[in-house]
Amino acid sequence: MPLADSDGTSIYYERHGSGPAILFVHGSGGHHAAWWQQVAALRAEFTVVTVDLRGFGRSDSSMTEFDGQDFPGDVVAVLDQEDLADVMLVGQSIGSVAALRAGLLRPERVGSVVLGHSLGGISHPELTELAAADRAEAVELPVIDRLLTKRFQQERADLTFLFQQMGTFNVARMQDLRNLDTDGPSLDDIQNSGVRVAFLAGEKDAVLSVKTVTRAHELLPGSHLEIVPGAPHSMYWETPAEYNAAVAHLCRTLTAPKEAA
Repeated sequence: MPLADSDGTSIYYERHGSGPAILFVHGSGGHHAAWWQQVAALRAEFTVVTVDLRGFGRSDSSMTEFDGQDFPGDVVAVLDQEDLADVMLVGQSIGSVAALRAGLLRPERVGSVVLGHSLGGISHPELTELAAADRAEAVELPVIDRLLTKRFQQERADLTFLFQQMGTFNVARMQDLRNLDTDGPSLDDIQNSGVRVAFLAGEKDAVLSVKTVTRAHELLPGSHLEIVPGAPHSMYWETPAEYNAAVAHLCRTLTAPKEAA
């Protein structure tokens, strides 16, 4: 069983395929197996790495409490263990915060970070205000309606049920991740790191609006923006073909030589 040591905490991960490396960082209800539709589709062209943050999946969950500030180090431990270079980190929702911080901690290993359905905890007053307004609307909805469309829930009751079951394998909960974006990086911090950033969002994301994500892209010079039509917050699950195509496109683009990108 592949394990990385993150300051004494055992972090479970898996590595599949070969080619340019993509490391996926799950959100609050996920773990390494949540990426089943991505691994199968992308491993023929890319090295696909999935990881369980502490408290999730098969990683060490024995601690009495969890600190979201430790999660970036869990990602870094896997990067170092596998001696990966020019990796594209892909975060999902709050996992994007851990991905961005890990990228800034190891810019020599991370070439790019894709912020999926998230602003990555960027510290900027305008973005903080926009995201808070989006969140205020989102909390009015049942949790499942924030993540998957009504149509998908009706037409794919089986995959909706499995989606909800995924989180039952985790000990850590959403509240354990909330402090991740405390003292987040500034736009200057990101630019100075040399790590490329892309924003990946769904047109029907009920948690973070396209307007907010587009504004973040405008404020971060050199960033990329990918909006997937008709996709919800958890598009990796509901619209995997479109999500996988977007991730593959970003990897081909963002891992190109910087002079040609």
